[in-house]
Amino acid sequence: MRVAIAGGGLAGLACAKYLVDSGHQPIIFESRDVLGGLVAAWKDQDGDWYETGLHAFFGAYPNMLQLFKELDIEDRLQWKEHALIFNQPEKPETYSYFSVPNIPAPFNVLMSILRNNDMLTWTQKLRFALGLWPGVLRGQKYVEAMDKYSLKEWLERQGIDERVSSDVFIAASKALTFINPEDVSATIVLTAVNKFLRERYGSKIAFLDGSPTERLCQPMVDYITARGGEVLLEKPLKEIVVNADGTVRHFLMRGLHGQPDQIVEADLYVSAMSVDVMKVLMPQPWKEIPFFQKLEGLEGVPVINLHLWFDRKLTDIDHLLFSRSDLLSVYADMSITCKAYEDPDRSMLEFVLAPAKDWIDRTDEEIIAATMKELERLFPQHLTGENPAKLRKYKVVKTPRSVYTASPGRQAFRPDQETPISNFYLAGSYTLQQYLGSMEGAVLSGKLAAQAISNAYPAAPSSASVSSSQAVPV
Repeated sequence: MRVAIAGGGLAGLACAKYLVDSGHQPIIFESRDVLGGLVAAWKDQDGDWYETGLHAFFGAYPNMLQLFKELDIEDRLQWKEHALIFNQPEKPETYSYFSVPNIPAPFNVLMSILRNNDMLTWTQKLRFALGLWPGVLRGQKYVEAMDKYSLKEWLERQGIDERVSSDVFIAASKALTFINPEDVSATIVLTAVNKFLRERYGSKIAFLDGSPTERLCQPMVDYITARGGEVLLEKPLKEIVVNADGTVRHFLMRGLHGQPDQIVEADLYVSAMSVDVMKVLMPQPWKEIPFFQKLEGLEGVPVINLHLWFDRKLTDIDHLLFSRSDLLSVYADMSITCKAYEDPDRSMLEFVLAPAKDWIDRTDEEIIAATMKELERLFPQHLTGENPAKLRKYKVVKTPRSVYTASPGRQAFRPDQETPISNFYLAGSYTLQQYLGSMEGAVLSGKLAAQAISNAYPAAPSSASVSSSQAVPV
């Protein structure tokens, strides 16, 4: 089958990868001049990379890790110490470690909580540890039922101390979903916590050794094209043209640079675009179908990613850091954590600003000014005094609509990959799958879309096949 896929992010690339494995012929149409979607990256005038987001890979990402294995690029993941590290704002330039021992789950994570003496009292630690048990003991059905509560409401129901909520879960909520505990569904964070508690290396973190565009997306393109698929850039979808019965007649691609619009005909069609774009391009007849009406309950969350290049080193920590800042979420010194960005003398700090809804329309200069004030609190020895570190340059990357806003009740609006339209499928981390809006969710959604197509239209598979096996980092 010839399958036209609109969208060259991880969901579209994964869908195409698993389609060629099953013997189909996918062709990806990406609207921009760069692949990756929410993991896209670019070079500035100095040759330095800047990215759409700060991308950390977890041991609890089995489909992503399996993809790395199938692409034979596992060595590109740089695994860090098994720990979660938090800034201590009351003690600037000091850090609190939740170091996870190498013992079976869930005892390793529980032990990391009990051994932390910087942030929590013994009473708080016990309540924290005990409060997490329902998500483990009662399973995923319980976790999904908690979608009616915000994370803050669920924590209160569990009797988890307000200090734990403010010190740990605000940071975790902003890092995972870009919104605060009072705004996020308990299901989303509990799903992540559940994975961390059930898998020995679930909370272990890795960074890619270079830009996602070069080190992850390009190997996927090479894999797809080597097996008969195609990947085309600067091919934005203008219209999904439908037949009288509602099935897709063709994709109409918008012509750029003076070129005419182009009709693309295929046997099957996939939208791997964001839910916001899909809603805009939805054919009028589909808007009467309950399946597609559900999409109105989903919208992307605004996200801002910041890159700050300094004239000296500000930290020597090779890891992801939770800032515990009202403005900033997580960050890393990419000059240490990423091989391709390495600089032995100067830091490049990459931050996620969250929640970003009140900042997305501010100027870059306002955002950087506010960020620098926060950094003076985190790094006073380096950014205040007689000889402060100098900001050499910066880059602000705004995504007004990123992953879907994971507020309470959203689970019911997430659609399946298989739609009521017989020749049309969906892929994207907003679609229904067991992970939140994330790189793992995007890859899994693409795999599930490919599986749905292959189940409905079997073809002769190539040497590799769609696999649900899991890989675990060591």
